[in-house]
Amino acid sequence: MSSSWNSVGLEVLYQVLGWVAFFAWSFSFYPQVILNYKRKSVVGLNFDFLVLNLTKHSSYLIYNAAMFFSPFIQRQYHDKYGDKEMIPVAANDVAFSLHAVALTAFTVFQVFIYERGIQKVSKVCISITAIVWTAAIVCLIIAWPKSDWLWLIDVFNSIQVGMTAIKYIPQAIMNFRRKSTIGWSIGNILLDLTGGVLNFGQMGVQSIDQHTLVNFYGNIGKTLLSLETVFFDVLFIIQHYVLYPAKKDENGKAIISERVAPLIRPSDKPEEDNV
Repeated sequence: MSSSWNSVGLEVLYQVLGWVAFFAWSFSFYPQVILNYKRKSVVGLNFDFLVLNLTKHSSYLIYNAAMFFSPFIQRQYHDKYGDKEMIPVAANDVAFSLHAVALTAFTVFQVFIYERGIQKVSKVCISITAIVWTAAIVCLIIAWPKSDWLWLIDVFNSIQVGMTAIKYIPQAIMNFRRKSTIGWSIGNILLDLTGGVLNFGQMGVQSIDQHTLVNFYGNIGKTLLSLETVFFDVLFIIQHYVLYPAKKDENGKAIISERVAPLIRPSDKPEEDNV
């Protein structure tokens, strides 16, 4: 495939789609934060999703920042792929990752300050997270003597790909068990879906210009992950609007019925003095 565009119009369209997708993905973090603030509650937001999402974006930030700021890693990249190849990370990639980590971490902070009911992080999620970060530390120890930093950051990139593949599963299961999506922001999903569709649009525009589908099947892993993300977005939309629509009162406001944890458990109640 040629390295230059054949059509200026398609190139402009490609850039426009890319930036709109970037802003859609960036703003997709805010609806959940705002919803939590308004409700003063995180009941309905799955904590496993938060932990896996934080692991995903932290790994991606490490990859993007190291690739963008380290001349040594860039030199290793050019030695492997050729001097004419562009570094696969731009400034907006770093900015997006930093923003994603900050907003996800802030959402985790909301878990500690707002009503969270009986929810907690599952043992499965704790185990997955512990295994992932332990493996990352082992890889760091392996890479250190030979300064094989390019291989190491590729490991972090693989981690973020793996987390992307599984992070939505706990939330989808939780919605199914609760028969409700209250507490899970649909705005987040709509913006995420917008970014995903526009990303596919970008790939399609490039394919039309270059007369090839290599950017779809050449990185089949990324394509499948993108399809999986769109699949979960559509699933959440169906859960929210079709399967488990919120019940509304006479004024059109959602009726929220949530199970919350008591401040004092029965076993912790003080015994009454016998009089």
